[in-house]
Amino acid sequence: MNKLRYSIIYAVIRPEISEQISVGLIFVDGDKVDMRYSSEKLKALQGLFPEESYNFISRVIRSMGRRQAEYTADTIDYLTRYSNNMISMSPLQSMDITPTEQNKDKLYRNYVYGGN
Repeated sequence: MNKLRYSIIYAVIRPEISEQISVGLIFVDGDKVDMRYSSEKLKALQGLFPEESYNFISRVIRSMGRRQAEYTADTIDYLTRYSNNMISMSPLQSMDITPTEQNKDKLYRNYVYGGN
């Protein structure tokens, strides 16, 4: 059985107290990387950040979504360790479930939208 591996993408609101909001997930299935992010949550960040900071976060997240085919598990692992103070990623986690679209959808709803 393949394991579903994922990393949560966060927008860091106040780094001094580790306050953050999950905005997306990256899934790693062998050589394939799939990224999903919430446009609604990105838009909500506009009220929490100065315009320049918001534009940077939005640009980086959207760029990651467009370039996901270029990423590997090693790239994701590197990004989880060396992120900046506005965007962070959790270390790659593994779950003993098959990496199906349905399971990815459930994790996305759980981690990005808080349940359901």
